[in-house]
Amino acid sequence: MILLTPEIRAALRANDIARIDAVATGKREPDPVPVVRFFNPLGPATWLATELDPDGILFGLADLGFGCPELGSFALGELKALRLPFGLGIERDILFEGRHPLSVYAEAARRAGSLVLAEGMLKRAARSLRGGR
Repeated sequence: MILLTPEIRAALRANDIARIDAVATGKREPDPVPVVRFFNPLGPATWLATELDPDGILFGLADLGFGCPELGSFALGELKALRLPFGLGIERDILFEGRHPLSVYAEAARRAGSLVLAEGMLKRAARSLRGGR
């Protein structure tokens, strides 16, 4: 599977450039909505990415399934190179649509101890705010 389409790559790069510009001009760093979600199809590891630097380093929220999701950097090349049993690799969630700033996902994941559990809680909360629809 192609982990980054040209459109996703462009959105990630735009977020990186916006952050660099904010730092350079003394503005508050943006809190972008995640652009892409990666996951291990055979395990609990999940990543949300908001930025991509020119060297292929992503920034976002990583949850390797040990109960301590954290914000940080991870290498696109390492995600691509990871080989799992049955010839599988890390996948891109083609249905993912970021709905909250990264800080919201990070705080919910920290409280839940899991990004996957946090995503479910955020969906339920949003549905409740819309009146159960």
